[in-house]
Parts: sequence; C-alpha cells; structure tokens
Amino acid sequence: MTGDAHMNELGEFLKARRAELGPRTVGLPDPGTPRRVPGLRREEVAQLAAISTDYYTRLEQGRIHASVSVLAALARVLRLDDDQRDYLFGLAGKTLVRPRRRTRQKVQPQLRRLLDDLGATPAIVMGRRMDIIAWNSLAAALITDFSAIPEKHRNYVRIIFTDPSMKSLYADWEKVARTCVSQLRMEAAKYPDDPGLVELVGELSVQDEQFRQWWATHQVAPLSVGTKALRHPVAGELSLDWDTLTASTDPDQQLIVWTAEPGSRTHEGLRFLASWAASHLPAGDTPASAAEEHPLG
Repeated sequence: MTGDAHMNELGEFLKARRAELGPRTVGLPDPGTPRRVPGLRREEVAQLAAISTDYYTRLEQGRIHASVSVLAALARVLRLDDDQRDYLFGLAGKTLVRPRRRTRQKVQPQLRRLLDDLGATPAIVMGRRMDIIAWNSLAAALITDFSAIPEKHRNYVRIIFTDPSMKSLYADWEKVARTCVSQLRMEAAKYPDDPGLVELVGELSVQDEQFRQWWATHQVAPLSVGTKALRHPVAGELSLDWDTLTASTDPDQQLIVWTAEPGSRTHEGLRFLASWAASHLPAGDTPASAAEEHPLG
C-alpha cells in the first residue's frame, strides 16, 4: 500500500470509528434531534482530542500526517482497543510504544517529617500529575478530607473540577481552575505518555466542558507562588499566600504550603481552624501517615 493509500485508509478508519459513537457515549450533551450523519461529528472529535476541526478534517481527508500525540488522543477519544490502536499507528507509519505504568509514589521521609511539624500551616505534598500523596491535618481542614477520597481519585485537578464544594470554597474558582489546567499542561510536557495522565485528561475532558475548552488552549503555568482567596465554612474569609518547595531527593514531589501574615485576619483564622481540626479529626487519623500507607500511582 502506498503512502497516499495509507493516509486515505487512515481517514476512512477514523470516519468508521466515529460513526460508531454517539454523543452520550463520550459524555457530550445530546439534544435528541436527528443527525445528518451517524455517530460523532468531526468538530466533536476534534474538540475532545484538543485539536482544531480543520486539522482533524484534513486528517480524515488524507491531506496531512498526524503526530504520535494526536494519534494517541484520537485513540482515546474514539475508544479504540489495543488492536485498533496498533492498526491506526501502523497506517500513520508511527511506532506505538506502550508506556509502562510508573511505580507508586511514596512521600519522601524528610517531607513527611516536615508535614508533621507544620501544625499551624496547611501543607500537602503533590506528586506526578498533581496527585496528592500526603497532607497534614490543617490542609485537610482547609481544603477537604483527602482521606475520604478514593486513592485513585486523590488528584488536585480532579478535585477542583469534580467536587462541587470547591466552587463555594474558592472565591475565584474559575481562576483557580484555569491555573490548575495550565499547571497540568506542564506535567503533560514532562510525561506526555504517562497513562495515568492520559486517563485523567480524558476523564475530565468528557465530564467537564470548561476543562475541555481550557485544555484546548494549551496555556501553561508552573507550580510556583501565588495568593488564593477562600470562603471557608469554619474559618471565614481567608487570603492565603501559597508557595512551592521541590524535594531535592525527588523532583516529582513538591511541598505546597499556605501561609498568612502574622497578626492578620487570615492568620487568626488559620489558628482557629487548627484548633477546630484538632477536635474534629478522628483520633489517631494522621493524614500524612494515611497517604504513606496508600500512596498514589
């Protein structure tokens, strides 16, 4: 088969696969009105894969070659099985390397000790994909009870987009959420073939239209410093500065701390919240140790 024939066959293969999927299958709204063609529209596939409709159209028409990252995104969107993925990559003349799942992360002992010592400062340890792998009791009281979240879902970006209480907690939820998406983009640049990250992006793209739109903008931002305004149900209005410290023993682990100016209204609010947490968290339930017993992948 010639190169042009391969490209034409690739386009026909993509058309056939999208014809098999309906909007509801991939989490898109379905108004129920009749469609001129069966299955997903080109613009819907392009949107879910975070590429332009023009790019996808030319791909289906056999006019351009697709990159490995685009092929991987289309395989995810079109729900291809392993054999279909192999066939798609073969038509495109690309080598499909199946990435191995990384070993589960465990919080570094130094960071664990630091978390335990930060009784008056909310802090978490964030790992790959912005997974939360450890936290202290004040962080749980400030943000959410991380121990109540299933291990595989204990991811900061996922919490921001799927926990309804986050929209009332963060005074400017949209800004926080956009920043999270941009920071996750930086993670994707470091580990473009990480299966866990691909699954996370795919899940959130299907479930949340805003995530899908913001992911498609390709904005990036590092985990560094900033200020967040919170409307906490116990501590009230808080304006917290956050900072990031990277573990020298594992650059994929970062300590995130929230602090306030001594004597400020927010500082007093944190002290009150720490006292509240001490009496409301179950005895012996140390969040940092819970994370070590159930480390994230």
